[in-house]
Amino acid sequence: MAVHAHAILFGFGSDGFVQTALVVLYSKCGQLAVARKLFDAIRDRSVVAWNVMISGYEQNGLPERAIEVYKEMQMAGEAPDSATFVATLSACAQAGALDLGREVERRIVSERMGMSVFLGAALVNMYARCGLVNKAREWFDKLQERNVVTWTSMIAGYGMHGHGHEAIKLFHLMRREGPPPNDVTFVAVLSACAHAGLVSEGRDAFATMKSVYGLIPRAEHYCSMVDMYGRAGLLDDAMQFIHDSIPGEPGPEVWTAMLGACKMHKNFNLGVEVAERLIALEPENPSHRVLLSNIYALSGKMNHVEKVRNTMIKRRLKKQIGYSLIEIGGIAHLFRMGEKSHPQTRDIYQYLEELIHRITDAGYVPETDSVLHELEEEEREFALRYHGEKLAVAFGLMMSAGSTAPIRIIKNLRICGDCHLAIKYMSAVENREIIVRDKHRFHHFKDGKCSCQEYW
Repeated sequence: MAVHAHAILFGFGSDGFVQTALVVLYSKCGQLAVARKLFDAIRDRSVVAWNVMISGYEQNGLPERAIEVYKEMQMAGEAPDSATFVATLSACAQAGALDLGREVERRIVSERMGMSVFLGAALVNMYARCGLVNKAREWFDKLQERNVVTWTSMIAGYGMHGHGHEAIKLFHLMRREGPPPNDVTFVAVLSACAHAGLVSEGRDAFATMKSVYGLIPRAEHYCSMVDMYGRAGLLDDAMQFIHDSIPGEPGPEVWTAMLGACKMHKNFNLGVEVAERLIALEPENPSHRVLLSNIYALSGKMNHVEKVRNTMIKRRLKKQIGYSLIEIGGIAHLFRMGEKSHPQTRDIYQYLEELIHRITDAGYVPETDSVLHELEEEEREFALRYHGEKLAVAFGLMMSAGSTAPIRIIKNLRICGDCHLAIKYMSAVENREIIVRDKHRFHHFKDGKCSCQEYW
């Protein structure tokens, strides 16, 4: 395909239309570096070419690069169209770039751009995934035309924010007044039930999916059901569902949900059995061994912890590096554990030390099980203190002293137990709402409590 594409390019090198088509081709194949070279070679770029490059990055999971291209387009003086805004809003949703999302919304309104069903869905999705679920609902209610994507985005938004009852209510409204739900809608519904402990509602939705709509469950639906039972502490029901309802051998995502539930509810014997199944399925995935190590440590089997750790070293398996991101004044600031590259590092660490002293006085005690168990107790507390999300929160509070606006953090992994506890205390002592979007959901910390109600 690549050779053929280059043959076309050499034959019609000056044709912007053909070059744009090649940008589409390489973007869809995931070859973004080649697509970008071709894009840069176009002399007179049309709005279509800009849109293709923005959506290429966004659809390949590179939202920050998509946003960069949108800003380049602005600098070049090219007028965006509806498709530009749809792709850019989708990138903002992925990256949590709320400030830019709001700017795009202002342009749409001020330019009186026609509100297509796609643009409406993009606005709903952006606000839901950037933490403003009420704003997402405002747009949802304004839209004259809603497709299945719009409804699903709103249901998923409620689910991610822990508003399971609202998600179910909207799902029932969709069944009465909207388009028929599709398989993605049911993933959103089941996930919302899992994150709010709505087991009965989840069972009903799963049954409806098959009996009413004739949809065949996929791995995501089975995984959501296991996750729902597991989070609610119904581990026996989860295992029975796996054995009775899932055809064939369950995939790793199902056993991962089960393993997380075992750790959450401290069923160590079942946890070890599940972890061993996972490792057999995906021997090179380090996260399974990390979870197994944690389960061994929590059950006091430190010799097994050492064995798992040595195996990881021998196989050169490394845990995914976590980071937390906060946007201040339209600029993203990224923090990893022990981050010291930020120009304001000294001030951030000093602020965090003072903050930890205050929350300790308020009753905070570090959950040292949240870090590697080969460390000594004192070392564990030190490692926990400088997790990326704590540094990001400290920076956000430091830079917005006197403000009452929420602090918004995005994390690429699941938030750890100690940071979850610490940020609850931080929200109380600072009298600020702190919103953290982790890999799975939103956590709204306010007055010492979290919206997740510990279903995370």
